[in-house]
Amino acid sequence: MSLSIRTRRVRGGALGAGVSALLLAAGAVGCSSGDGDGDSPKMEPAAAVAAAAKSAEEITSLRYRMTGEVPDAGEVEGEAAMSIDPLAMDMEMSVDGATASESGKVEIRLVDQVMYIGGGAEMAKEMDGKSWMKMDLSALGEENPLNELGAGQAGQNPNAESSFLADAEDVEEVGTETVEGVKTTHYKGTVTLDQLRKANKGEGKALREQREKSIEQYEKMGVDALDMDLWIDGEDRAKQVRMQGDTDSGQLDMTITFLEYNQPVEVEAPPAADTFDFAEAMEEAAAAES
Repeated sequence: MSLSIRTRRVRGGALGAGVSALLLAAGAVGCSSGDGDGDSPKMEPAAAVAAAAKSAEEITSLRYRMTGEVPDAGEVEGEAAMSIDPLAMDMEMSVDGATASESGKVEIRLVDQVMYIGGGAEMAKEMDGKSWMKMDLSALGEENPLNELGAGQAGQNPNAESSFLADAEDVEEVGTETVEGVKTTHYKGTVTLDQLRKANKGEGKALREQREKSIEQYEKMGVDALDMDLWIDGEDRAKQVRMQGDTDSGQLDMTITFLEYNQPVEVEAPPAADTFDFAEAMEEAAAAES
């Protein structure tokens, strides 16, 4: 097929919504989860938030719900399950964008460093009857923007961001609230990216690398500071987080509620016969141009 046909398939329709969802997944904020049902311990705000940040290092997998508004994409909501080691993810997301090509429901799977984007029947109409798009990150090449995007998501551990509020200088307690049937203590504060960079130098290697991925994503969005609300359960784990900030394209407002943690997460790749290989399509288009 011609390059123009391949290009339209990447930009429009259900596939356009799929790529939009991938952008959202790469920038999605998150933190560790908790299912404690006891009262949150009475601690000084800074100490309580620091304890929750420490707990984030113990998370090996998590399941969470996300809702909010993302610039250039519109309203989003979804649910995801993610294993940290080995790295795997399954996310179902609904995007309500400004145009039809930016809207729709998609599923994103990450298995063995390969990203799969599925939009069901609508996407199949644009990809020779195949309902999944496969993106082998290594095959795309290091300079490809989608490779950078996928690699950013593949290396980003959502629960690492629970440590961000601990770097704020104005943490305060809001009160006791119930989230998903769990008693929590609500804290809030504002943290700048400069504070995050400075604090990140003192973290252990694993957490430092995870935080750096998120900091880079916010830098690319043009965020200078994040207004954070964090709900911590009785086991010193974050149950919910809300992050707001001004980006180059408008206001970011995302809330993540954590439903489960440290439970088995298994993600399977879609059947090969039902996948459209994005890297192969780009190679064919490049060959046709030469």
